[in-house]
Amino acid sequence: MAVTAIVFDVGETLVDETRNWEHVADACGVPRFTLMALVGAAAARGESPRRVRDWLDIDPPRVAFLHDEFYADALPCLRRLKERGLLVGAVGNMGIEHEELVRPHVDFAASSERWGVEKPSPAFFERVLSETGRPPDEVAYVGDHVVNDVEPALAAGMVSVHIRRGPWGYLLEPPPRAITIRSLDELPEALP
Repeated sequence: MAVTAIVFDVGETLVDETRNWEHVADACGVPRFTLMALVGAAAARGESPRRVRDWLDIDPPRVAFLHDEFYADALPCLRRLKERGLLVGAVGNMGIEHEELVRPHVDFAASSERWGVEKPSPAFFERVLSETGRPPDEVAYVGDHVVNDVEPALAAGMVSVHIRRGPWGYLLEPPPRAITIRSLDELPEALP
């Protein structure tokens, strides 16, 4: 069966979160290197980057996370997929305010905050399928995080695409059934 819908994770898949973390460090008075190293440590330990808040005893303002920048390959990829007539969505573990960045470039955008469920919960991927209105084998989910994106998408019966970028994209090997790419430029040709 051919893929007719593609849904993207947002952070570190479509969006480079580096500037967000820099702003968090600045807003909380923490050296950027310290914060980035602890985000990396959380990733290496298989923990949420939210653990950094506990370790440093900080409570970053939400506005510190509103400095998203698309990766250079993101918007051209989204355009190419839409030109092919595919349904394109973007949904990730993020706040509602991040939806507005991606909404103009996709057919639908949502957030874990809006839905009230986070990845890797099966309920998150059930909601993804519901939004697409397609059977699982016609839907591809693209993400950087093996545990949060790749494995649960496969478990839901979707085509799973692992993009090897961002800290989480390099730490774990995806299962053999997943498609692996290094750039979104490769995605259109990699899909079944």
